[in-house]
Amino acid sequence: MKVIISAGGTGGHIYPAVAIINKLKEKDKNLQLLYIGTTDRMEKDIIPKMGIDYQGIAMQGINRKNIFKNIKVLLTYQQALKKARQVIKDFDPDVVIGVGGYITAPVISAATKLGYKTIIHEQNAVLGMTNKMLLKKVDKLCVSLKETLDYIEDDLKDKVVYTGNPRSEEIIKIKSISRTKYGFSKDKKLVVIVMGSLGSTTMTTKLKELIPEFDKEAYQVLLITGNNYYDEYKNIKHGKNVLIIPYSDELISIMKDTDLIISRAGASTIAEITSIGLPAILVPSPYVTNNHQLKNAKELEKNNACRIIEEDDFNKENVLTTISEILGDEKLYQKMKKGSLSLGVKDSASKIYDEIVKLKEGK
Repeated sequence: MKVIISAGGTGGHIYPAVAIINKLKEKDKNLQLLYIGTTDRMEKDIIPKMGIDYQGIAMQGINRKNIFKNIKVLLTYQQALKKARQVIKDFDPDVVIGVGGYITAPVISAATKLGYKTIIHEQNAVLGMTNKMLLKKVDKLCVSLKETLDYIEDDLKDKVVYTGNPRSEEIIKIKSISRTKYGFSKDKKLVVIVMGSLGSTTMTTKLKELIPEFDKEAYQVLLITGNNYYDEYKNIKHGKNVLIIPYSDELISIMKDTDLIISRAGASTIAEITSIGLPAILVPSPYVTNNHQLKNAKELEKNNACRIIEEDDFNKENVLTTISEILGDEKLYQKMKKGSLSLGVKDSASKIYDEIVKLKEGK
């Protein structure tokens, strides 16, 4: 099978794309694959290092603050569309897949105009701008959350398949790491706090006020600050039940021996916690397009998988009370764990692979 896959901009798009690629390679030993990304975002470094054929195309996202700058964006889009059209014709794929990010707009648009089979994937509860624009053109849309169907027009719902996030299937395979590796006791509950790989300015201020309060608690806390903010925590005094680190590339493994996580509500985070079945306190970032993190969190809340504390309400009283309620009530805790697991899809990448094959075979 010959496949073009396109995704870019953030790990939330790139790593689900990589999960699909890994499944394609597993299922088809004769796979011919081309990845189309941007020329200036993180995928241009990540993908070639994986030994995947890569084609960079210059593309910019819509500027929501200065509409006049979108004249240049429109010109760049037209050039990207022309370039994508030529790359697709030369490669002549069976299927073209878009996994999010503005680079997928010219790639999928060019593919549909050329008559190729196309499939896109949405990680969040609500379609992003690019996928919303592409939905009428593509053959199939795969979604991570069932409730995404509620936001799609009735005449387009027959294109939609609930598959889950393809990253979920890979997360399940990652081995657990014991909390004892980080000096924590197996006999006490562990709470992990992480606000993204880079961290957050607003949340750093709030967390610095919260840390000393953990001294009084029976549970343990691992705070991952993000590399950009670690220095701000160095002078904060805290008890032996608290460990502060800048970053960990073992986060998924640590989460598998964690009792509760406090985090943002991005698509990757949702995939991770529901794959593991980890109860969560979610603090949706209010700085994202269409407030989609809040919508993501609401879908988990409806299934009793999380509690939501919005950023403005994140203070030591609310946080400490919510942690105590969850960890102190075993019945509630198990209900949240069950709710979280119910949203995880253990064979998500396989489901997407099946849809790709159906498209290729014209079914």
